[in-house]
Amino acid sequence: MSEETGVPSDIPTPRMLSWARNSTIYRLERRMMTEKQLFDAITRKAKEKFDDISAAQLKAVADFAVKFAYDNKAIDDSAYAEISTRSALRSGKSKRAIAQKLAVKGVSGDKVEAALAEADDLYAAAIFARKRAFGPFRRVELDEKRKAKELSAFARNGFSFEIGRKVFEMSFEDAEEVILAGRL
Repeated sequence: MSEETGVPSDIPTPRMLSWARNSTIYRLERRMMTEKQLFDAITRKAKEKFDDISAAQLKAVADFAVKFAYDNKAIDDSAYAEISTRSALRSGKSKRAIAQKLAVKGVSGDKVEAALAEADDLYAAAIFARKRAFGPFRRVELDEKRKAKELSAFARNGFSFEIGRKVFEMSFEDAEEVILAGRL
């Protein structure tokens, strides 16, 4: 607050900037974050920490934190997207589901597209089938109810009908081959 007018200043105090720097280091030491996640986390915590912070100061503090992270190469949305994509594919997530999750985390569309360029939905669907004991990994008899359940699970998880049907109809050996060939 300005001492003469009692109106909040638009410029963050040195204490606020120091806190933002330390808070950024703390967060990024613990986990990888996107620019949006860091901005939102700093904004949320700064509101709690500083009672008299103005909206302009809040934005300036969060912008400072993001700039600090970029200057120290501690944040990189492209790398985040690539790492998240590889991890999600290995756990059986579809390209559609991965793109949606990255968009929610604030990764830009072009970075999501670049990360998904090499992604293989067939590989991810085979992993998904293995995890859920569907298709070639099924341990029970197939009936119409089971068939509908399995095919709809592929669709709910973002796989196209063609991919779901292809994995559903594969032999165990073919599915294992797809998984081994697609290892990232």
